Amino acid sequence: MKYLGFLFAVIFFSCQTPVEAQQLFVAGTQTAQKFEKTVPLNYLLYLPDNYDPERKEGYPTILFLHGAGERGDDVSVLTMWGPPKIAAEKGLPFIVISPQCPKGHWWTSMMFPLKSLLDYSIETYNIDTSRIYLTGLSMGGYGTFAFSLLYPGYFAAVAPMCGGGTPSMVNFTKDYPPVWVFHGDADKIVPISSSQIMVDKMKDAGYDVKFTVYKGGDHYMFQKAYREEGLFDWFLEHKKGK
Repeated sequence: MKYLGFLFAVIFFSCQTPVEAQQLFVAGTQTAQKFEKTVPLNYLLYLPDNYDPERKEGYPTILFLHGAGERGDDVSVLTMWGPPKIAAEKGLPFIVISPQCPKGHWWTSMMFPLKSLLDYSIETYNIDTSRIYLTGLSMGGYGTFAFSLLYPGYFAAVAPMCGGGTPSMVNFTKDYPPVWVFHGDADKIVPISSSQIMVDKMKDAGYDVKFTVYKGGDHYMFQKAYREEGLFDWFLEHKKGK
């Protein structure tokens, strides 16, 4: 259905990860066990006005990871910030996939479900796999660093905002895409040092890194970053293989 001028789709996506163990064991021996869990992952889907599933050239695509405050099971809250908000207000020339992290979870613990959702989306929608972009804010900024470092091959460019990451992961990631990091130097929720240490480590590793610091900017500087810095044009300048 149409919602604020864009396609609003809620799709229940499940992936299998390890919950219920068989209670079969013999003391002093090793026995085969099975442990399974279904993790539901709702997501908000935006398709551009000119979307054609049969078009020869696929569409550039953004995977957006929200912050901690939008966790739960109501995907309408995802239109509060970032690409889903802008898509709702004026549209975007991208497919936008915005998963919602379940309550009690963090993006950094949802790497496999995110990968499964991205694989499913590539199979289901007319996505140009050479132009997939990843961005996220706050908790989603942490998720953006983590997911892109684990699976860099998916992305043509990456933009974490007011987040952070694990610097040691940089040492194990090759062929990392161009990255544009954003943070406010007056952020009292996630200190700018959380981004700075990642930027420094990535520069040392030879990554293509941009770092925009908002002087006096608080945690919510991402509102300005998504609207005023030309991020979407920067995304479109990047394509895997070029």
